[in-house]
Amino acid sequence: MRIDQNSIQELQQNTGINVNRCYQCGKCTAGCLLADEMDYPPSLLMHMLQTKDEELMQTLLHSKTIWLCVSCQNCVTRCPMSIDIPQIMDYLREKSAEEHKINPKSRDIVAFHRAFLDSIKYTGRLYEIGLVAGYKARTFHLTQDVMLAPKMYSHGKLPLVPEMVKDKKGIKDIFRKTKNNPLNSPQEDLQQP
Repeated sequence: MRIDQNSIQELQQNTGINVNRCYQCGKCTAGCLLADEMDYPPSLLMHMLQTKDEELMQTLLHSKTIWLCVSCQNCVTRCPMSIDIPQIMDYLREKSAEEHKINPKSRDIVAFHRAFLDSIKYTGRLYEIGLVAGYKARTFHLTQDVMLAPKMYSHGKLPLVPEMVKDKKGIKDIFRKTKNNPLNSPQEDLQQP
C-alpha cells in the first residue's frame, strides 16, 4: 500500500468534496441502478478513495465504474451526507482520459460521449445522424442497429439536415473554455485494432 495524499487533495481541490465524510452506510450502492454492472460499486469506490492508496487510485482510473456512472444523482439523494459521487466520477473520468488510462471495456461509452460532444460542438444541439456516424466511426460497429434507421427516418426521428443554433459563437466559447478537458478532443486511445 503506497499512501499518496496528493491524489486525494487534488480530488478535493477540484471537486470540493471531502471523501472522508462518507461513513460507508451503503445507501449509494443500494440506490445505484448500475451497481451490479460496475467493477467497484459507489460505496466501495468511496472506501478505496478514503484509503489514500495510490495503487487503488490507479485501479479506479482504469476501472469500468467511472464510465458506467450516468450521473443520475440517486446516490446523492440517498446519501445522508449529501456526497456528490457523480462529481467525483466526472473528475475521475477526466483524470483517466488525461492519463490515457481508459478501461478497454469502456471505449464504446467514451466514443459515444465524444460523438455526442462533437454533435453539440458543431451544431449547438444534438444531430442524431452526426451522433450515430461519429460513434460508428470511432467504434467500427458499422452494422449495429442499421435496421432501425429506415423506421426512425420514416417517423421523422432522423432529419437529414441538422438544426443549428443561432448563437454559434456562444457554443464555441463554451468549448473554448473547456478545451483542456481531454474528453473534448479525440485521442488515439479510443481506436480499436
